[in-house]
Amino acid sequence: MNVSVSNSSEKPIYQQLFEQISAQILKGELESGYCLPPIRQAALELRVSVITVKKTWEELERCGLINTVTGKGCFVAEFSPEEKLRIRNEMILKQMDSDTAYYKSFGLTLDEVVELLKKIY
Repeated sequence: MNVSVSNSSEKPIYQQLFEQISAQILKGELESGYCLPPIRQAALELRVSVITVKKTWEELERCGLINTVTGKGCFVAEFSPEEKLRIRNEMILKQMDSDTAYYKSFGLTLDEVVELLKKIY
């Protein structure tokens, strides 16, 4: 697991962690059965609060990306390729829905958004 946090980011730290870890899981970089570090250890290594890491792990579990086994730890869940695709698309659509509302608030058309996206992609 390779993650980093930025204290200067507008995103909360737990969200930065969630996005990075979930992307690694959904891209297959963290395989099924991979054991995430214990909450306290991750907090110490990342220099963040235990509460922040706990919130991240809880969100990963809520989304079905990890499973917690009492007394053993948190493990990346097992997925079929179809499940990974479904979860990935749900997460992306949720983010795009939020982003789209922001773009609409500026009065941008779909074509304008697509052109802007092409410039940065």
